[in-house]
Amino acid sequence: MHFAIRYLTEYRYDGPVTDNLNALRVQPATTATQRVDDFGVRVDPQTRLHQHLDYYGTTVIEFGISKPHEHLSIDVRARVATKAPPEPPASSWAAVEDDRYRAGAVEFLLPAPGEPDDLRVDELVGLARDDTPLGALERVVQVIPDRFEYRAGVTYVGSTIQDLLEAGAGVCRDFAPLGLVLLRRNGIAARYVSGYLFAPPEGADDADSAEVETHAWLEGLLPPEGDGGEPTWVGIDPTNRCLAGERYVKIGHGRHYRDIPPIKGVYRGSSSAQFETSVRMHRTDAPAQRS
Repeated sequence: MHFAIRYLTEYRYDGPVTDNLNALRVQPATTATQRVDDFGVRVDPQTRLHQHLDYYGTTVIEFGISKPHEHLSIDVRARVATKAPPEPPASSWAAVEDDRYRAGAVEFLLPAPGEPDDLRVDELVGLARDDTPLGALERVVQVIPDRFEYRAGVTYVGSTIQDLLEAGAGVCRDFAPLGLVLLRRNGIAARYVSGYLFAPPEGADDADSAEVETHAWLEGLLPPEGDGGEPTWVGIDPTNRCLAGERYVKIGHGRHYRDIPPIKGVYRGSSSAQFETSVRMHRTDAPAQRS
């Protein structure tokens, strides 16, 4: 699939602010199943942009605006081509215990900070167990939405897994961290993924354009089948009960959300800020619609 993506964020401050420093993680990644054909960022007020790769290989774009201003606009545009990932390997649990697998999975097997010691999580870990590691990934995408309702407004960006347990509902950024726990406690390395999902409104499956939001899912590391070969990161989405496919555009990954926020910044001033964010995805390879 080919997508044109526009990510627009606008901040309006109640009064002048200065020294507005920001780090963006919004550029789609280049992977074996994803190619970036074009990418650009425009910031108003204009300023110089600096770019580097973070520890996990995600592109970070940084900028600062020192002069007083009451408005900030960040306009991101990209053209991306994706293709369906290969069939995930149906390897055994013995392969997960292999020293070669564990050596390559080290930091993505470690428990997350603040991981709850809760019997409800222990129960879910047991429900995610299956005869194969791939089966465990497929169970996770069913267990979480079976137990928790998808509902916006009951959690916030800083919410924890404990908050999800208490509310009984949340959104993708709540489901993904719980999925990490279920996989890691079953011995499967897992990482948090941020990106975009082309998801037209219900009943508009043939639409070639959709207003979406940044999306969160996760990837589990499966060992190869048989001897030789490299482990494979497989994307899974508990919010949508599926493995991640060509409708998913990945920005980057980390051990948890704090490693991959789309926008993170600070400014000097006592003014409060109002902001609006929109993401539009357009399929540039969609067949022409019949009249």
